[in-house]
Formats: sequence, structure tokens, C-alpha cells
Amino acid sequence: MSYHFTFKNKIITSLVGFALCSSSTFALETAPEKINDYFQDVFVENLMDSPENLTDTRFMEQQGKAWRHDKLDDLSLAHEEKNIARDHHNYDLLLGYDLTKISKDERLSAQLMRWQFDDQFAQEKYRFHDYSISQLDGLMNNYPLFMNGYHQINSEADAEDYIARLYGVKDQFDSILARLKIQQEKGIILPKSLLHKVLDANRAFAAQDIRDNILFKSFEEKVSALKEISDEEKAELYNKAEKAIKTTVYPAYNRAIAVLAEQEKVATNDAGVWKLPDGDNYYQTKIRSNTTTNMTAEEIHNLGLKEVARIQGEIMAIFKKEGYDTHKGFDVLIQELPQNDRFYYTDDDQGRAQILKDYATIIEEVNGRVKDVFNVKPKMGVEVRRVPEFSEKSAPGAYYSGPALDGSRPGIFWANLYDIKATPKYGMRTLAYHEAVPGHHFQIAIAQELKDIPMFRKLGGYTAYVEGWALYAERLAKELGLQDNSFDDIGRLKAELFRAVRLVVDTGMHYKRWTREQAIDYMYRNTGNAMSDVEAEIERYMVWPAQALAYKVGMLKILALREKAKKSLGDKFDLRTFHDVILIHGAMPLDILEEQVDDYIAHTLKH
Repeated sequence: MSYHFTFKNKIITSLVGFALCSSSTFALETAPEKINDYFQDVFVENLMDSPENLTDTRFMEQQGKAWRHDKLDDLSLAHEEKNIARDHHNYDLLLGYDLTKISKDERLSAQLMRWQFDDQFAQEKYRFHDYSISQLDGLMNNYPLFMNGYHQINSEADAEDYIARLYGVKDQFDSILARLKIQQEKGIILPKSLLHKVLDANRAFAAQDIRDNILFKSFEEKVSALKEISDEEKAELYNKAEKAIKTTVYPAYNRAIAVLAEQEKVATNDAGVWKLPDGDNYYQTKIRSNTTTNMTAEEIHNLGLKEVARIQGEIMAIFKKEGYDTHKGFDVLIQELPQNDRFYYTDDDQGRAQILKDYATIIEEVNGRVKDVFNVKPKMGVEVRRVPEFSEKSAPGAYYSGPALDGSRPGIFWANLYDIKATPKYGMRTLAYHEAVPGHHFQIAIAQELKDIPMFRKLGGYTAYVEGWALYAERLAKELGLQDNSFDDIGRLKAELFRAVRLVVDTGMHYKRWTREQAIDYMYRNTGNAMSDVEAEIERYMVWPAQALAYKVGMLKILALREKAKKSLGDKFDLRTFHDVILIHGAMPLDILEEQVDDYIAHTLKH
């Protein structure tokens, strides 16, 4: 099964298997008598075969067991095929349970796990369609991010594990290069403009002096903090890490660079996945997976156009109230707004440090207000950190990563400070509400802290739900009176407009066959965002088709469900209770979420 873990700037799917599986047997030969044992066994079966997710979640540490974090995930095609066979076997076991003989919450868990299986199986025929390496993700980008952000070094043994993982990346590159070969044979090659960026970034990465590379610098910083080993022992560890990077990591990157350089020669500039084999149906499958709805690309495109017009009208009303000459038109005013220097910090280290400090202040303020609209709040805190400088040029404006299960790492709101013009002061509140409180951090941390539900639900992710909630959180902060300043409110509306524009440009490229340049032009004219941000976003949609559709679709669904509950319940409606219903069952597809709200309405009306 596919399980979803927060890593980098999106909810990623990790196809993992169980270490004890073989080609002829499965870890779960028969279904456990109790269905909750089945859920746990399937979850552990998946997780135990992903050393990287074990490091991310520190799941074994939660069980009171020491665990060696010295391996990387098996990315081979043979391993993937074994996982597929295992998942079909486990699905058959799930179907064998009599749902009339289990509790209501167990039936919900069964419904959610079946949805995940069905979604995964629908995408099996397109298992080679997702780009293996891009400017945003894939091994070349994710590996240093994982080693820097997730591999903890609290002892000499942890340092040796890190070094083992430096050597272990060779096998991962071998697997990815084998997949790239198959994809090229099928005509699945990253667009030329993106290959150029991947090559530039990774050539620079592999050309650095080793001791300046993030893989070494991160290791050195963590080892230097160890108190139980001598300086001589630390120096020996540094030498070992340097040797591993020189003899294994850099050669692996250079082999991949050579393959990608050959692909660049035959790649096209077509931006959309319509160019891929059965591309239109592949895109519709991605729409279903990401939005958890049966909406078509045409419906979503038209919804986007409608929402863009509505939100731009609200922004123009604020411009008029503030004395702007609205005869200039939206596209002129929205481009003029970010040209005012008073909305920016200084373009230096001091200015960037102040941005991080002010984000922390915003989060502290909203934390003091959420008690008014939430009964349940997460115990784990959230920190603001800068996106690592080696990846910030092509990374999105911000993203969130959830806390470790053992409490050793808080939730993290990563702020991209590469282009100071991409962080206007009027947009900071909304971004903090989206990524931290009451957005991603609230939803993800609350889910992880839930009691008496299967682990797969604590760590599960459905993009429409997760991102829909975060966008809803932006609106909620406005309703709490935290966006009363006109320009802060323009910042909120610009963020919502940004998500509406996504509906247009994503379907534009992948369904209506727009070029990259057409999509950039539309987004730039209709959002007023910095060109550097627009280009990075459009290129993100090129490699993650339909992912960006989920935000607005999810937000609109949550708002519609809230309105449905308010209309049905009248004076009995309580916003805090409504938020409980949305959050305390963990993430779920939108159609199942609606069932939960309907149950809440029916139950409230009876009492």
C-alpha cells in the first residue's frame, strides 16, 4: 500500500514493502482475527521496509527499541514489483472481513484503507509516468535534503550510520538509472527546460569542494556537537565522510548527470503530460487521486476561471477603499503593489533574520487565539526555519514538515528566503497561517497525536484534505480578526487567488495543451507574484500534474460542509465542534469527510 509521509514541500507517497517478504510468500499469510491488528500489521509491514521513513518517523524509538539508521530505501524495480504483489494480497485479506461485525470507527478505518488501495491500483498502469528525477524531487534532490534534515547524529554510532548511507546511495542511483532507461524507451522524459535546470544544479552540486557540500557540512555540524568523543575521533569521522562522498556520492551523481545530458538532446519542450502515452487518462487519474473527487479537467478549468474573477473583484474593492485608481485595471494594480519598497525587508542577512523572527511572532499571536475556535490543539510545537540554501533556488516559497513521533523534532515551517521580493510583508500572515497555525501544523500534529486509531490514519495524507484544510485556515484567521489590515487582507486574497489560478494553469498545460510560457504569462498577469516565484510554481505543476488542483477544491469542499452544517443545525451549530469533526479522525478523502459531517449533523439534531 502507499503510505504518505510529510517530507519537503508536499505529501509524498512512499511505495514500501516488508523485509521478510519473498517472491512466493507474504508477511501476512492470513488475516488477523481483529481488524485493528490487520491495520497495524499492514502499516508496520510497509514501514519496516523503508529505512528512510523509519528515520523520519522514529517509529522504532517509539517502541522503546534502538534502531540502526544505516540503510536507505530499496528503489529497485524488482522490489517495487514485490510490493505490488504484496499489496494485492493484503487487499484481498481486507475484503474478507465482515464489516457488519466491527465497530463504526473500525469500518471507517477499513473504508480509508480500501480507498488507498483502490487509488494505488488505479495508478499501477502508469507506474513509469511520474518523472523519476526533476528540479523539485527525485533522488538527486531528496537525498541531501533527507541526510541534512532527517538523519540525526546523537552518537558516534549515528555518525557511522550516516557514512554507511553515503556509500549506500550508489544502489539507489543504479535503480533510478535503470528506471530512467525504461522511461526513455516509453517516451517519458522530463521537458527540456527542466532538464537544463536539473543539470545545472547537480553539476554545481557535484563540483563543489567536498567540505563545502551540504552532505559534509551537515555531518560536520552534527558531529562537532557530540561531547562523548574526542577531537581526534571527530577528525577521523570527517575523513571517512569525505572519502565516501569522493568515491561514491560524487561518482553516482556524475553518472546520473551523464544520462540526463543525453536525454536533454532528445527531450521536447512540451509542458503537459498529454504528451505521454495515454496522457489524457493519466492526467484524469492524477486528478482523482489528488482531489479525491470525480471532477473532470474541464470542470476544474471552468471553476478556476470563475474563482479568479470573483477573488479579483474582492481585491479591487479593497484597492478602491484604499484610494487606488481602479481604472488602471486589476493586472496593473496587482503588479504595482509589490513594487513598493515599504512592503519588503532589506536584502541582506539581517533582513532575512528579521523575516524568520516576525514569522515566529505571527505564530505566537495566532496560537493565543485558536482557543476560541478549537477544542483540540496539538501538544507539539512548530518552529520556523530557512529553506536550505543549496535547494532554495528551485524550491517553493514555503513548506511544512511534521514532527517526529518520538517528540525529538518539532513541526517545521520552512521559509524560502532566496528572493526577498517573493516575501512581501502583506503575505506573511497568510503564509504562516497556512503552513503552521492553524494550518498544516494543526492538522498534521493533531492527527499524529490521536489516540485509539490505527497508525496509518495518524500518518495518512490526502492532498485535497491536507491542503484544503491549510487554505481554509487562511480564511479562518481572517474570521478571527487577524487580517484586518487592508494589505494583509489583500495578501490573504492574493493567496486564495494564487490557488484559483492554479486550477486554470494546471489544467491549461496538462489538458488544454498550453505551453510553459502561456502558463507563466497567465499566472504572472493574474496574481502579481514575483516572476521567480511564478516560474518555480509553473515548473512545479509540470512535474506534479494535478497536485496543485487539490488546494482550492479541498478548501471549497470544507467551506461547503461548514455551510451545510450551519444551515442544518442553526443555533445548535458550534464551530469548535465542527473543527473537531474535520480533524479528530485524521486525513481522509473528501467524499468520506462529507459522510463524517453528515453523521455529525444527524447526531446533533437528535440530541
